[in-house]
Amino acid sequence: MSIFSKIKDAIFGKKAEAREAPRTRPSGHGTTDAPVIEARPKPVIDVENHLDSMPGADSLNWRTSIVDLMKLLGIDSDYEARKALASEMGREDYAGSAEDNIWLHRRVMNGLATNGGKVPAEFLD
Repeated sequence: MSIFSKIKDAIFGKKAEAREAPRTRPSGHGTTDAPVIEARPKPVIDVENHLDSMPGADSLNWRTSIVDLMKLLGIDSDYEARKALASEMGREDYAGSAEDNIWLHRRVMNGLATNGGKVPAEFLD
């Protein structure tokens, strides 16, 4: 599993959550009745509110620090993990500088927004 997937799962929930079984709509043709899967809209997750409500959020600077964001989510935040995450996000020359970490934090926030999260504008590019 990719590091970004771990971040998404920690915020949005696991993909493997139980789903409602398909329901059939009787048509009067017993052999042709097929399950109907009704589309439900994805709930929008308020990323800022969700992260603020996590235990330990008040002692970490997750809003600007990729290291603190990863710590808050219980994901390894060492250099190698951040370098792998940067590679997933499209950057192969990650060196761990302050500028690199700011870029990485913004890319993660952009990725969360792209995947349906409500992310404050100040966290985005």
